[in-house]
Amino acid sequence: MKAILVDGNKNLVWSEVADPVIRPDEVLVKIHAAALNRADLLQRQGKYPSPAGCPEWMGLEVAGVIEAVGAEVTAWQVGDRVCALLGGGGYAEYVAVKQDMLMPVPKGLSLVEAAALPEAYATSYLNLFIEGHLEAGQTAFIPAGASGLASVAIPMAKAFGARVITSVLSDEIAEKIRPLGADVIINSTTQCVEEILKAEEENGTPVSVSMDCLSGETLGKSLPYMARGGYWVVISTLAGTETTVPLRPLLTKGLHLVGSMLRNRTPAFKAYILSELVKNVWPKIESGAIKPSIYRVLPITEAEAAHGILERCENVGKVVLRVCDTK
Repeated sequence: MKAILVDGNKNLVWSEVADPVIRPDEVLVKIHAAALNRADLLQRQGKYPSPAGCPEWMGLEVAGVIEAVGAEVTAWQVGDRVCALLGGGGYAEYVAVKQDMLMPVPKGLSLVEAAALPEAYATSYLNLFIEGHLEAGQTAFIPAGASGLASVAIPMAKAFGARVITSVLSDEIAEKIRPLGADVIINSTTQCVEEILKAEEENGTPVSVSMDCLSGETLGKSLPYMARGGYWVVISTLAGTETTVPLRPLLTKGLHLVGSMLRNRTPAFKAYILSELVKNVWPKIESGAIKPSIYRVLPITEAEAAHGILERCENVGKVVLRVCDTK
């Protein structure tokens, strides 16, 4: 089969690799589409290698059709349309997947749309509802509103009855993401994030949960204006690795500062998250309350161009690689 490898000059090359061999508890998926994540860019740079036992090439979420099942697999059969959460190996024609890392494709979705679900939806659900304990009627702050992850997290939070604040870098970007449904969009170039969050607290709508991929100085400045018992969940540090945290409001308000990564969770816990998605989120996708946001679809042989879209922060929504013709 073929997969996207990184050569010595960090170029992406569609190359011949060995076919995967499935274990008794795995299935063989013929990949029709694979979605991009920022972790792919780090892996390409050598900063985010695949976990032990996973293929060396990139790709954390795919959708396709099962072509073979292991002897211990009971929940799936050949021909099932599935999407899968991977430790790596999605930029390829085939992948071996443990049976509990699979989910059915929601009714009404194409395989291209389904490829954009596993990593982004699992990450959003984990950090909003499991780590953040978000409830209907609360306010969530989800910065970097134009990111592929925010394009999932914002509609997901809204579909479960939350009020959402997000931030972007310009008024132009604010207009592009307005269809996601955020109640407040902060232009962080011209507005002070912490001042807006302070005003929200004074107006009786303080932030109860933040799913923060930026962090940096703004985190410490914003923390004092959270709701009592609030959860600030750090999932990345794109805006900086250091901040000053005022301990008094952390103490008096009983705030929770939480670090969270999906990748380092146990396989059993990841399987639990996926089962929660199918139970709680898939019905909302099938009803149309939540819709996958696809920015652009490119053939797998144009993975270089797809990475460029993420590197330049052009996308509002997910970028997907089409591996073979499909619907």
